[in-house]
Amino acid sequence: MKKNILVTGGAGYIGSHTSVELINAGYNVIIVDNLINSDMEVIDRIKEITGTLPLFYQIDIRDEKALDEIFKINKIDAVIHFAGLKAVGESCINPVLYYDNNIMSTLVLLKVMKKYNVGTIVFSSSATVYGEPERLPLDEDCALNPNSPYGRSKLMIEQILKDIYSANKEMIVVVLRYFNPVGAHKSGLIGENPKGIPNNLTPYLAKVATGELSCVNVFGHDYNTPDKTGVRDYIHVCDLARGHVIAVEKLLSSGYYVYNLGTGRGYSVLEVIAAFERACNKTLPVKFTDRRPGDIASYYASPIKAEKELGFKAKYNLDDMCASLWNFMLTEKSRGK
Repeated sequence: MKKNILVTGGAGYIGSHTSVELINAGYNVIIVDNLINSDMEVIDRIKEITGTLPLFYQIDIRDEKALDEIFKINKIDAVIHFAGLKAVGESCINPVLYYDNNIMSTLVLLKVMKKYNVGTIVFSSSATVYGEPERLPLDEDCALNPNSPYGRSKLMIEQILKDIYSANKEMIVVVLRYFNPVGAHKSGLIGENPKGIPNNLTPYLAKVATGELSCVNVFGHDYNTPDKTGVRDYIHVCDLARGHVIAVEKLLSSGYYVYNLGTGRGYSVLEVIAAFERACNKTLPVKFTDRRPGDIASYYASPIKAEKELGFKAKYNLDDMCASLWNFMLTEKSRGK
């Protein structure tokens, strides 16, 4: 019998790709999303890719009554929890928004899960929980000292999940700390095209390449890195989505598990720009500006634990990521988006 997986934030960037991978792996997917940074059309595109229309509810999961009704109607076997705000810079400007949205939504979700005896949750955490790295590459045992409200909200949720597991050792709690997801599905039907001005580098590059934005702002050109720009571990969103499916499939015994999902390779901002220029065959105008609050010079993952215990290893490189994103942007343009 197919398992029913509830995906919070399932119409979002990572959630939609994970929903596709789950459906293709034979799961029934139930998506809840408030659509504040996503679009209802994504649900139809998931059907276009997979041939299956996921069950969809437009709610904010802080609405306990609405969420309770979904659990009452549907037998939920496991939850993958993506729903949350995710911009480091914005969180520094409006921390209350991030603590309210990210933490309160998780508490409501966990309360309803307990009521309906749903004991498996995979949580979308972030490498920002590490803060300034004590060593590179970052492994799961590195010190946790996030330097932004966004990162702190993720770490607080990790602690909440750890406490809940300590109180109920029959649960399966999986924390996936991932680095910078980029790219798009090979179909070109789903990808990252945020509303307004993007907070992340690659969708910003895409909007410059299409002429929607005038130039690429490089925040900080004085870091202690080879080319003085920030270095990050970028991972293809389809690799990341596959990692969530593997976590659901392989972690069948109770426990509290933490894994980094990354490539183990850091790329600078200028290297990413060069890769995207190769993908779109254009030279993009660049403007160097001040660092953003909360940004760190360099961080990239040690993916060894995930490979050893889950058999997870990223397949795609930076050129693959940029080419898939550009294909998505061209598809969007052809659809008049």
